[in-house]
Amino acid sequence: MKTVADVMTPAPIVVEVPGTRSDAINAMVRNKLTGLPVVRASDGMLMGVVSRRDIFRNFEEDQLSLIMKKGCITISPDATVEEAARIFSSKRIHRLPVVEDGKLVGIITPTDLLRLIKDMKTSMTAEDVIRTTCVTAYEGDPLTYTIPAMRVSDISACPVLDAQGKLVGIITDRDLFNDQLKDPAVLKQLGIEDVGNLSGYRNVLPLFYSASSEKYMTEDMKVSDFMIKNPVTVFRKTNLADVAKAMVNNDFGQMPVHGTKDELVGMIFDVDVLCALVGKADE
Repeated sequence: MKTVADVMTPAPIVVEVPGTRSDAINAMVRNKLTGLPVVRASDGMLMGVVSRRDIFRNFEEDQLSLIMKKGCITISPDATVEEAARIFSSKRIHRLPVVEDGKLVGIITPTDLLRLIKDMKTSMTAEDVIRTTCVTAYEGDPLTYTIPAMRVSDISACPVLDAQGKLVGIITDRDLFNDQLKDPAVLKQLGIEDVGNLSGYRNVLPLFYSASSEKYMTEDMKVSDFMIKNPVTVFRKTNLADVAKAMVNNDFGQMPVHGTKDELVGMIFDVDVLCALVGKADE
């Protein structure tokens, strides 16, 4: 039986407190990450976690200690991967600090477990584990409506339908405002050092533009202008091992699920696929 220690990333990239929002953003950009453990500078004790979404939900706050999530869920390196999968699946979180004697020794993410699932045998399929209401967007909707709707619904990805209800795209918070990336004024406002890492910028700058939507969005900016057209989908009867393989190979955290007539039936997320390790879909 594999343990968390077998699949975790040891000695993960961290950000320290005392620290600032800019410290976290720069660490994410440099390392192409969407979240980080937060440790106390004096002794390395785990104090919490911070994600890009935490930062932009509290964008007026600069002190990292006031932005991060405190009292975060942790796991032992000796725990089984099934235990980790159960936590991810039930809590719908995307990073688990691995702690031993109060000290951070690693981090594990859903992707670490997807790599196991893609090579395993399971009878479970995509439709067995869809557990969230699917929030959709219309391709003609203005971003001035869609972005606040995504924020209120606390979703990072949204399938896009045409006037006939056909799936024609997907919009994620990483796809928004790509033409604005590396705007010098924005980099200065965020305190980002220009490290030349485009994929790293894509993880944080779009959320800045979304959080500052009144300045950067106009009513003529439509969902269809920013969505990824003809997104990769999975059939509702697709085995979870194959879903995991598609997610790992494409670096996806979610995928639209279609039925026998190519109709959209829902969205499947990486934490849903982890039910293959648990053996059932937790409610």
